[in-house]
Amino acid sequence: MQMTIVGAGAIGGMIGAHMAAAGHDITLCDSDHAHIDAIRANGLTIEGPVAHFTVHPKAIYAEELQGTHECIAVAVKSHHTEAAAALIAPHLSFDATLLTIQNGLTLETFTRFIDRTQIVTAFINIGADLMAPGLIKQGNIAAFYVGEPFADAVTDRVRRLVEALPYAQPTDNILGYLWGKEAYGAMLYAGAVSDLSIADSLSDPRYQDLMIAIAQEVLDQAPVKPEGFDGFDPQDLEGSLVRLSAFNAKSAKSHSGIYRDLMVRRRPTEVTDLLHDLKGPLTTHVGRLIQAIERGERTCEVANLDLMNAYYRAHRYAEPLHAVVRYLDAPLRAPEGPLHGYQIAVKDIIAIAGAPLGNGNPVDMAGPPSTVEAPIVSMLRSLGADIFATTSLLEYALGCPHPNLPDARNPVAPALTAGGSSGGSAVMVGVGAGTLALGTDTGGSVRIPAHYCGVVGFKPSYQHLPIGGITPLSPSLDHVGILATDVATAALCYRALTGAIATSVASAVPRLGFISNQLDTDLLDPTVAEAILGALAVLKSAGYEIVELDAEPFDQLDLTFETIVGYEALQIHGPQLELDREHFGEETARVLTLARSITEADYHNALRQRAMGVEAVTAGTKDIDLIIGPTAPIVAPGQNPSPDTPEGYLEGVMTRCYNLTGQPAISIPIPGSRLPVGLQLAGGFGQDLALLAWATTIEELLQKG
Repeated sequence: MQMTIVGAGAIGGMIGAHMAAAGHDITLCDSDHAHIDAIRANGLTIEGPVAHFTVHPKAIYAEELQGTHECIAVAVKSHHTEAAAALIAPHLSFDATLLTIQNGLTLETFTRFIDRTQIVTAFINIGADLMAPGLIKQGNIAAFYVGEPFADAVTDRVRRLVEALPYAQPTDNILGYLWGKEAYGAMLYAGAVSDLSIADSLSDPRYQDLMIAIAQEVLDQAPVKPEGFDGFDPQDLEGSLVRLSAFNAKSAKSHSGIYRDLMVRRRPTEVTDLLHDLKGPLTTHVGRLIQAIERGERTCEVANLDLMNAYYRAHRYAEPLHAVVRYLDAPLRAPEGPLHGYQIAVKDIIAIAGAPLGNGNPVDMAGPPSTVEAPIVSMLRSLGADIFATTSLLEYALGCPHPNLPDARNPVAPALTAGGSSGGSAVMVGVGAGTLALGTDTGGSVRIPAHYCGVVGFKPSYQHLPIGGITPLSPSLDHVGILATDVATAALCYRALTGAIATSVASAVPRLGFISNQLDTDLLDPTVAEAILGALAVLKSAGYEIVELDAEPFDQLDLTFETIVGYEALQIHGPQLELDREHFGEETARVLTLARSITEADYHNALRQRAMGVEAVTAGTKDIDLIIGPTAPIVAPGQNPSPDTPEGYLEGVMTRCYNLTGQPAISIPIPGSRLPVGLQLAGGFGQDLALLAWATTIEELLQKG
């Protein structure tokens, strides 16, 4: 057979070499002059475990293509399809055959230049790499099918091509093989963002659910019945991973051509075509990551696969719980740092450059992208963290959901609320979409969702983390907080942000104090009472001294909270309320309107009372290392109660004291409860590292039981 192959790289060159060795009249055509020059001078060599030989076919530059040809094969990268089609169209005789041998769905492009009746399509899974000009390594022998893309029959011309091509077989469903390769290829794209081999990326248990989801996302878009090959079975994706891993482990081609383009050849990949052909969210995330690698903003590493896993779990588990506001593709960040490899979701009240600052309000969520970024976000980026999503919240963190936005649901019991106002961030951590999230805490808005969702919620000392770039609620009480899977992760994040060195207090047994009325079992939900009493028993058995604290100073301090929050919130949101009450949800507008009754004199009196209350609390706890008690007296309810209701008061009664004092406080889960229950620990102001160290030890004791 006489054949001109346009694209003499890894696949085209390998096929052409085998055909030339079998005696066919082959012309190799390529725009890579160095490669063509090497073939002209020394021939084309195939090396590897499959075969080792050299042939001397005719080799021409792309611009030297002349005359008409009876059969032209195209084996260029998919993003070069249009240029290749324009090149060859004038050189096909009226009854010639065009054979496409490509990844991707390129037929539409060819039909703009060439009559569809002339086109035959091939699917190939043989692994080959262009190692140097004139040198191709063939890694294996694998599936190679040829068929009519616009007919469901095996024609004579398909049979003639199959007879001439190496390893080829005929099929009456070539599009099914192309869509099967799209699904498998999407997994290869995902694996290529890391530096793992194909076999390792497919077999690593950390990423198997991700790989299956990516493949299924593609298969769900297929307009034909996808076909299996080389261990890939569209009906058995889980088993496919095992088989494909074993298949690729035997191949001399360890990494995909995508990875080689990114890290070896440093040239553009076919990712633009991937994004054009496929519309699913996971393949879009993969595509954006690869584009970032092409731009030099990232490198191929396992941290990218961990980021993809966070995207996957957010889509699969957090979205149905209404926790996600927006995804941030391929986020910019430092290439290394103490938070490198950590994926962090951020409450949508914290400014992120390029994304609207949503504030749990539909109007703001549809607003223009922010031109500024909160310092806390910039700090996390500089530490290597991936800021990959924004999370839902109660409107302006005031305690009321907007009626047009569903509140975040609980990852343990979706019929219940995740809590407010940082519920979306708690959900993300709870479902494993990243190990960290940022929230804000004015009266318990990090710790209460952590308590409801069974995660760790840490509020540092006041102003220990910057609150600039965050929509304020009550500036004298607002804190940035950290939600995490465990205390150690929260502590790592806090130390990285503050530059602090870890504190070890493992040899010290802290003296614990509990506020007398917080262990009133008539006040506590039975589930909370049982869990807290059980936790105290564990600590007592471990030798911890637990003493009772007078509740009076705490109760007096608490009386100032609503006045301070109400007055400060109205100073911030009052102008918008006057201008356009409909901007707010009705509950938020009602709570702000009620705050109009608070006078400036009331506010300053509350500040004086607060100062005296802080002194009284400090004096009453001077011999105490940690204050311990429930994070909240109730388990997660069905809906978030409004802050001006008895239920809303009860929800935050045990957390807001530490916003008034500014001292650090953390909620850690107590294992074994029917519904999540958090144990709250509070340390002295500025003693954040000591609190975190003690909390780590207490967390371990509770887990051991």
